[in-house]
Amino acid sequence: MTKVLRIDSSIKGPASVTRKLTDKIVARLGGDLTERDTTSIPLIDGTWIGAAYTPADARTDAQKETLALSDALIAEIKAADVIVIGAPIYNFGVTGPLKAWIDQICRVGETFKYTETGPVGLAGAKRVIVAYASGGVPQGSAYDLASAYIKQVLAFIGITDVTFVAAEGVAVDEAAAIARAEEEIGKLAA
Repeated sequence: MTKVLRIDSSIKGPASVTRKLTDKIVARLGGDLTERDTTSIPLIDGTWIGAAYTPADARTDAQKETLALSDALIAEIKAADVIVIGAPIYNFGVTGPLKAWIDQICRVGETFKYTETGPVGLAGAKRVIVAYASGGVPQGSAYDLASAYIKQVLAFIGITDVTFVAAEGVAVDEAAAIARAEEEIGKLAA
């Protein structure tokens, strides 16, 4: 059975367009679903960095506790076959909660490693479907700072199969924007 990891990052709760889209996407995909709401994920700090760069066998109990959430988030990614990410656009970029999730999952030795020829991703091959929603920033436009960032971060950890389903112009006509995105969802292979 396909293992699907759903990542939601909107602060709007049930009113979120991306949550409506991720609902539709995971229903289309089926499979064994794990859900992660990123709105309560803490930002990384100096203590986190210190723990992450300490070799695993030398970490203190406090450092292990500091990395416990990161370990769980990375385990979710590695266990998934498909990752569905709800990515609303706030001020041209990703939400703070999505950035917090990204920072927690990008860990040297866990999801990437450095080599003489550059970084190598360790997350494994996955399919990612990003539900993109914006008030007026067209996906892929010059001022969409989120899409390229999401693709770059995922590629950094070794995930390159990324598809976007976009609800653009939500501030102008939400129903029409969602309808266009749902049409794209209908074309996704389960």
